[in-house]
Amino acid sequence: MNNSVTNTVRLLGAGLRALLVLTLVTGVIYPLVVTGIAQAAFHSKANGSETKADGKVVGSSLIGQSYNLPLKKGQETPDADLKWFQGRPANGLGANSVNTRYKLILSGATNLSADSKVLVQQVEDAKAAVVKDNSVSGYTVRSSDVPADAVTSSGSGLDPAISPEYAELQVHRVAAKNGLSVSAVEKLVKDHTEGRTLGFIGEPRVNVLELNIALKGLAAKQ
Repeated sequence: MNNSVTNTVRLLGAGLRALLVLTLVTGVIYPLVVTGIAQAAFHSKANGSETKADGKVVGSSLIGQSYNLPLKKGQETPDADLKWFQGRPANGLGANSVNTRYKLILSGATNLSADSKVLVQQVEDAKAAVVKDNSVSGYTVRSSDVPADAVTSSGSGLDPAISPEYAELQVHRVAAKNGLSVSAVEKLVKDHTEGRTLGFIGEPRVNVLELNIALKGLAAKQ
């Protein structure tokens, strides 16, 4: 009986020591090592790919933002602030009903089928708005000029980039609203256009947040 108790105590002691060692290695040492490597080798990505302007964090290069005017009395949907480049529609985003104290960023698609009347109407309304908003004196946008990403949301609804075609379509309107030359704004778009990853993955794109930060800097010099 005494030997049985002694063996049990020894086994419990060995198990406890193994638990402590594993907890130290996997719960403390490993996370610290991985975090240290990430901070040293991939500092920006490890911290959320933060984008800064004027010394402040203004967003992430991975998450799209809206550029809207303040809500007017009686409005449910704000109007776009047309002095800025606009990103893709975000029709798939739901409402935060769990924690209403904070305006959380939500991700999601519309889940509407291609022949959905609701989706078709959303696309038609978005196309009409793009044509109207971007047609300025001396430059008229035709319905056929509007690229797909200007009227459809991405699968996440948080796409941070637009196609070069959509960015170029907005150039004349942005130039007019900011008192800038068309050529200067065109150069901004060209400078912020990224090609396919490794030359063959994905599509050429323009990060809207980074483009608008550059636009703000250019407008401030006028």
